[in-house]
Amino acid sequence: MGAEILILHAAPVYYGFGVPRGDGSGVVIIPGFLGTDLYLTELHAWLRRIGYQAYFSGIGLNAECPNLLIQRCLNHTIDKALAETGRKIHLIGHSLGGVIARSVAGQRPNHVASVITLASPIRGTVANRAVSHAVEAVRIRILEEHGRGVLPDCYTGRCTCNFLNSLRRKVPRSMVETAIYTRHDGVVDWRHCLTNNPEVDVEVPSTHIGMAFNPTVYSVVAERLARAHSRL
Repeated sequence: MGAEILILHAAPVYYGFGVPRGDGSGVVIIPGFLGTDLYLTELHAWLRRIGYQAYFSGIGLNAECPNLLIQRCLNHTIDKALAETGRKIHLIGHSLGGVIARSVAGQRPNHVASVITLASPIRGTVANRAVSHAVEAVRIRILEEHGRGVLPDCYTGRCTCNFLNSLRRKVPRSMVETAIYTRHDGVVDWRHCLTNNPEVDVEVPSTHIGMAFNPTVYSVVAERLARAHSRL
């Protein structure tokens, strides 16, 4: 990851060279599991540099029931972006943040122009042992804190909340979907990060965490955002 940050700062794409310019539309970025908006500062600044209005998610630490995060925080950020830009917004999520982004796209298809997932297990939750233990610890805390305010299977693939139901919905043709993945992930099973649609799935040379700092990822993001606003 450290090498990817250094390479990013040396890459022309980081300074906006050689990539399509944005149209001023809003882009909401969502951090991964146990992450906050802070580590997405580079991505946020770059999006503004190439001509988009970037928004941090506002969800705080991503260690909470995703359904609650969407209802209490993310929808507010999206509504703000819609009001300030006057047009459909784009969603970019890293890891679990991408799963959340994909669910929101299913919930609000009329408000979302595109959704981009970065190393996001949108088709399953297979992860390495350390991550699985952390997930279970977060799940126990959620159940203890919220009690009957969440479903018994919260934070599992068996949950029947609106978050997972929306995740399973098909993306409408009007929305540009992109699933960026790496075979060198090491955190989640990369095969669960694909849609199995070659027009959607894009492989890059990266690490899991490095997705947020990888110049190849940034180039793909710029191209896919441009493709989305060309349809509007």
